[in-house]
Amino acid sequence: MAKAENLVTSIEVEIEAPASLVWEVLTDFARYAEWNTFCPGLETTGRLGDMVYMQVRIPGTGQVIPVNETLVAWEPERLLSWEQRPADDNKDAARRDQYVEAIGPGRTRYVTTDLFLGLNADVIMREHGAWVKRGFDQVARDVKARAEALNAQRQAT
Repeated sequence: MAKAENLVTSIEVEIEAPASLVWEVLTDFARYAEWNTFCPGLETTGRLGDMVYMQVRIPGTGQVIPVNETLVAWEPERLLSWEQRPADDNKDAARRDQYVEAIGPGRTRYVTTDLFLGLNADVIMREHGAWVKRGFDQVARDVKARAEALNAQRQAT
């Protein structure tokens, strides 16, 4: 059973851009390297049940590690989720949720979470939770900056 203390939650950001544009940023996987300093690489088909192949940069180290998960939720302008499922050679498990909420005309709230699950959840939280939190906070700031820049650019043309 998952415990609340094994949940990492990013800062919540309010973005001066419509939810449709924030969703566009989150699902334009080919451009992650242009704006996402925590996850500079991501490849997926965008189909539920398919793999999500990520490159994750551990904050403060410059180290980039591969993380492979499964796409489990795709609710346009609301929720994008993937999860790591336990396997014979790796019992680690987690679920990443990215929440997009329209909060007014041209305004959106974004937050992301990671729930560590499975046999090693407590150890993973203790050993990795702090840097995942730093990375997720940066993702929130990066999503905000990217969406607001695109919004300003589109409004100017």
